[in-house]
Amino acid sequence: MKRRTFLTTLGAASASSVIVAAEPPPTLRSVSTDVLVIGGGTAGTIAAIQAGRLGARTILVESGSQLGGTTTTGGVDFPGLFHAWGKQVIAGIGWELVVEAVKLNSGDLPDFTKPTGRQHWRHQVRLCGNLYAALAEEACVKAGVQLRYYESPLSVTAVPEGWRVRLGGKGTSVDVVTKQLVDCTGNASVVGLAGLERLREKTRQPGTLIYRLGGYDLPSIDMNALQAKLVAARKSGALKPTDINGSIAGFLGKGGESGNHIPGADSSTSETHSATNILGRQSLLRVVRFLKEEPAFALMNIERLQTETGIRETFRIIGETQITHEDYTSGRVFADAVAHSFYPIDLHYEGGVTPKHLTEGIVPTIPLRALIPKASKNLLVAGRCLSSDQLANSALRVQASCMAMGQAAGATAALAAQTGTTPLQVPVAHIRRELARHGAIVPAAV
Repeated sequence: MKRRTFLTTLGAASASSVIVAAEPPPTLRSVSTDVLVIGGGTAGTIAAIQAGRLGARTILVESGSQLGGTTTTGGVDFPGLFHAWGKQVIAGIGWELVVEAVKLNSGDLPDFTKPTGRQHWRHQVRLCGNLYAALAEEACVKAGVQLRYYESPLSVTAVPEGWRVRLGGKGTSVDVVTKQLVDCTGNASVVGLAGLERLREKTRQPGTLIYRLGGYDLPSIDMNALQAKLVAARKSGALKPTDINGSIAGFLGKGGESGNHIPGADSSTSETHSATNILGRQSLLRVVRFLKEEPAFALMNIERLQTETGIRETFRIIGETQITHEDYTSGRVFADAVAHSFYPIDLHYEGGVTPKHLTEGIVPTIPLRALIPKASKNLLVAGRCLSSDQLANSALRVQASCMAMGQAAGATAALAAQTGTTPLQVPVAHIRRELARHGAIVPAAV
């Protein structure tokens, strides 16, 4: 296009533009549903799909841009553990999505017939997190779940129909009246807004910013000399002790993946979450600058960097039942068990982590009553905020277990909504039957 013609066209376009008045505040609208799930992370996604597949009108609210939580935004794209002692103990909707994500990306599942010993990570499943998010979204749509991204709960009020939850988002203000409410925020945020008590530790587990470094030749590096420089950098304050956990050889051997701790990590408010992410990225920059001072890392590059620091622990509910460390490590089979869990006790601290593995043959269970806040009606939780002590929670919080409890919570919420009862009134046998019908592995009745 000639310059004169272009300018003429541009002028015509400008002449056709209109000035739009400032938008008024969003009009408050009201919608109703059977099941409202807040939090589209590991547990919430599965809970919503299960409720939708059972025919319940379901809404899933996620404050971010995609589903998956820890698996996607947090970067733990190696979920587990689905198998214990040579057999599968967790399956269902979460497993379905994991397998599809691996297959669609031409990946391979671990050989679950080979015992892992104390290297439990050998049975974690490597996948593409963002692909998993797309598949989870597709499953929600197919199940009739209404997805609401970029929204968060502002208030939670008990009403005769169940709950009224006010959601705020970009240019949006909505009141959702729901028969059953499922808190999958990881922070028990909805439970707190409902005025119910929550529990948190004085000293919580640190977070981790997942990234991966590449572009260096490991065998050519003088590890002894570099380790000495690492120690000196920690003493001078150029690096914090938590920036690189353990030895420099171990850190570099895995490209730095999961190799740091961010003390005080907290996602329970926007302010603490912002501070946590800033601290995580500052830690990354310190490490990169430290390594770049060495000639061996002249061509080093960042192959992967998550947008958020992963959080291990914030609030937990005070439930109708609390899963204790003894319950977990003894493999107690609760009378109302609706799911299995399997993972070592995995309590992280600033200096690292030393997993405490379960005795062979032990497979813990998750009771329905640990997903129900004490003295509540029409309210469930799923995910790391379930009722448990800190040690038990350090194992229960992992993805496969959260997927299993999410499916159990979704099934319970749908059945309660459809029968006009509360979650505690739904017969456990009915919950187990529906879970099994949808592919879950349920603990044997006691």
